[in-house]
Amino acid sequence: MTHLLTAHGFDVVAAVGSGPELAAALREHRPDVSVVDVRMPPTNTDEGLQVALAARREMPGLPILVLSQHVEQLYARELLADGTGAVGYLLKDRVFNAEQFVDAVRRVAAGGTAMDPEVIAKLVAGNANDPLAALTPREREVLELMAEGCSNAAIAARLHFSGGAVGKHTANLFTKLGIAASDDTNRRVLAVLAYLGAA
Repeated sequence: MTHLLTAHGFDVVAAVGSGPELAAALREHRPDVSVVDVRMPPTNTDEGLQVALAARREMPGLPILVLSQHVEQLYARELLADGTGAVGYLLKDRVFNAEQFVDAVRRVAAGGTAMDPEVIAKLVAGNANDPLAALTPREREVLELMAEGCSNAAIAARLHFSGGAVGKHTANLFTKLGIAASDDTNRRVLAVLAYLGAA
């Protein structure tokens, strides 16, 4: 992991092997972004996630990308729950696609989100309350890509829209989901939370 990130221009300030070491490193370095394995010693259960969540409570908005072997819906919801963004949740297999993985790290570092498409699919499948009933099919497509962490430019490229069209769809879905502009929260993250039924 260190070699991969260094090869793509990142300065790695620490590489640790346990939850307590991770907590200490986050406090000491306050890194621009952290890549954290859900399972870490000493418990090898969800030590990494719990340290990440505690660090974000202590340092709001601290950018963290969590890697997991399996989709755990609760983990993704917990990461998104504060509505501030700068979080990601990817399956470990995504690391093998270096370009996509590095793109996800950069998006989280920039304050965005990077959610694994498989995580999103399982969360939506398990959501009995559909908050999207008022959205058009195009608005739903835009929101799905937003949930993956795509920027408006990336959404425009994926859907073959103009940037203006994406902006219009985004504004419409914010209105339909009842998400007003605020200096305290990230509207895109709140939209994703509504999409995942976690709001």
